Amino acid sequence: MSRLSGAPTAQLREDWTGSLLFDHSDWGRLHMKGSPGLEYLHNQSTQDLKALKPGQGAETVFVTPTAGILDLTTVYVGEENCWVWTSPQRRSPLIQSLGRMLPFVRGAQLSDETEQTFGFVLLGSESKSVLQGLMGSEQIPNEQYEHRQVELEGIRVHLACGTGLTQQGFRLWGELSGKAPLQECLLQAGAELGGAEQWEQLRLEAGRPAADRELTADYNPLEAGLWRAISLSKGCYIGQEVLAKQVTYKRIRQTLWGIHLRGTAEPGSEIWHGEDKIGSLTSVGLTSKGYIGLGYIRTKFEPKEGLEVQVGLVHGTLVPMPFLTYPPSL
Repeated sequence: MSRLSGAPTAQLREDWTGSLLFDHSDWGRLHMKGSPGLEYLHNQSTQDLKALKPGQGAETVFVTPTAGILDLTTVYVGEENCWVWTSPQRRSPLIQSLGRMLPFVRGAQLSDETEQTFGFVLLGSESKSVLQGLMGSEQIPNEQYEHRQVELEGIRVHLACGTGLTQQGFRLWGELSGKAPLQECLLQAGAELGGAEQWEQLRLEAGRPAADRELTADYNPLEAGLWRAISLSKGCYIGQEVLAKQVTYKRIRQTLWGIHLRGTAEPGSEIWHGEDKIGSLTSVGLTSKGYIGLGYIRTKFEPKEGLEVQVGLVHGTLVPMPFLTYPPSL
């Protein structure tokens, strides 16, 4: 079994195995208390959250009235509460947006508990083995977004299946006092520290859109390839009418694609196919698979896998990304 260096600047290899521990305490953790809170979140976002039972979760997108993206989040449902994981830069705008109508919902209280809690992601093929060494296997959630409260070496934490990427692993969060001892336990059990640079490499390989890059009010969740986080049958919610019309009349103007590049380029660079300007680059970085970019391509140019493009001075090829989902017709 190969292992990675714990240094944040270590370059990932395509054949790496093991378990990396990422500190995601800067990602938002919003806590909705009271049973009416789930219905409120359901009415404010794209996913059918009311279909979830305690111990389940789902990705959902919060949008503006014109369906621009506020954030891609994960909601974890409890008995009388919910946890909402947000992107690092998005928790304050999301709290502000959700707070506008919340005073009219009797019995629901929303709090930002990011500063009072920690958040970890344990990612990689050996992540389950790391947890088994600390708690056995019976309490470890197996289904995507399944979550429960557990004890790891006496530390009470929330444990959820899934990493926010396509790679296997878990999210863990709990009271801030448990952060240092839990990190030490996980490292002693075989995990290795991962850094921001490694996470960015994995994000680009998966094709996960990021806040302030692919996730902005300039784009909607259909364009961003977030169809699995959208219910087209749940009824009214903020931005629903705009999204429904785009689906019905096939008016999706652009879609997010991965681009295998033969060198680096600057985010914001125009993407060309022949003499046509077809889109713009939103992210780029060096990964174990070479330079990978993400960019929005206008649908009228019929983007498809293998399409040759020019990004600045660099040649590239469009590729589908494992995190992104689209209906078969696109």
